[in-house]
Amino acid sequence: MEICVVGCSHQTAALAIREKLAFSPEQARAALRLWENRFPWVEVVILSTCNRVEFYLASEISPLPPVSDVIGFLAECRGLTEEDFAHTCFALYTPQSLEHLFRVASGLESMVLGEAQILSQVKQAYQSATELGVVGPLLHLVFQGAFRAARRVASETGIQKRRVSIPSIAVGDFAKAVFERFEDKLVLVIGAGKMGEETLRYLRQEGAKRIVVVNRHLEKAQQLAERWQGNVCPWEQLPLVLREADVVVSTTGAEQPIVTRDMLGSVIAARVERPLFVLDLAVPRDFEPSIAEMPGVYLYCLEDLADVCRKNREARDRELPQADEIVSQEVAALMADLRRRTVGPVIQQLRKDWESVKEQELRRLFNKLSDLDPDVQAEIRLAFDRLVNKLLHPPLSSLRQYSQTGAHQEIIEAIRKLFRHE
Repeated sequence: MEICVVGCSHQTAALAIREKLAFSPEQARAALRLWENRFPWVEVVILSTCNRVEFYLASEISPLPPVSDVIGFLAECRGLTEEDFAHTCFALYTPQSLEHLFRVASGLESMVLGEAQILSQVKQAYQSATELGVVGPLLHLVFQGAFRAARRVASETGIQKRRVSIPSIAVGDFAKAVFERFEDKLVLVIGAGKMGEETLRYLRQEGAKRIVVVNRHLEKAQQLAERWQGNVCPWEQLPLVLREADVVVSTTGAEQPIVTRDMLGSVIAARVERPLFVLDLAVPRDFEPSIAEMPGVYLYCLEDLADVCRKNREARDRELPQADEIVSQEVAALMADLRRRTVGPVIQQLRKDWESVKEQELRRLFNKLSDLDPDVQAEIRLAFDRLVNKLLHPPLSSLRQYSQTGAHQEIIEAIRKLFRHE
């Protein structure tokens, strides 16, 4: 019985490599079908996210393919050569492979520690593989264990309750304090940088639908707007868009403020007492600090958010040992189940073989002593049962004992040789 994970993540591979290796849902399904044709005895789940591409493999009887074959298969699926990425890949085997998956599902291996979104991605990968019939009893046990660990980490620790990225704090702790809902709010993104897009992702999760992007370079604005189904306005129309906006996210690289108090004064006068929430995530700042004093304007800069971010990170990190302990407990529980799964058939077969020998000897004896009283026959049968149980007790006790310690495989092999059990 082997369980392995082969792949790469943000911890081992640069974004440029992960982008080339990433599978779309359709590509992942095609790869799973190809895998089944090539390695039909190996259960498989392919997890592909922006931060990792990992193959989870399991086999109850036959050995798993060599890691080089898995990397070669990945290269073939993505149209790459192994030299392009093999140096970024890792391979982990039981129990490290289980610990890795449990930590991934719990958000403990995410770029942002405690990220909750990864669990749904793991579930989708498992469900897709299950629907195609490439998940068997081993990976069913493994992934159900991972989901159980993730639920415990979420409910028994505060890791997922602590926002620790600037964009998540900006939206979750600040924007939601001003607006209860975002479905009817117009979001204006000034600039086309990564911080603005990341903030936009959190706003989308909160229900924002109306998005306008303004940037000095129109092409970059169009690219960002297309990714988020938004619209683009020319830079010159920024004051007009500010009149309509409810939420502003500004991340330009300008050396001087692009929105002054005087400029915003005329905008506010035309807004008819509608609140304006501004996240100025630029360095230097895009909005003059005195704008925060204007009525109806909620202006926050990086400095405001960074302090909350630091406090949340410290509080979250204090929860990490408890989360690690939960993962350790769940891995140990699953390992015990897997060992019992290995030992169980051996115990059953050993008992079956000895019971067969016992019945043969009883039949031979009773055929010779055909005039035995039924009560005497019952006593003899009971004595034989006790004898078999006593003879079986030492090897079976050893199997059960060592199944809890991880050294059961050596005992299994010894029993097979001693009793010629194949």
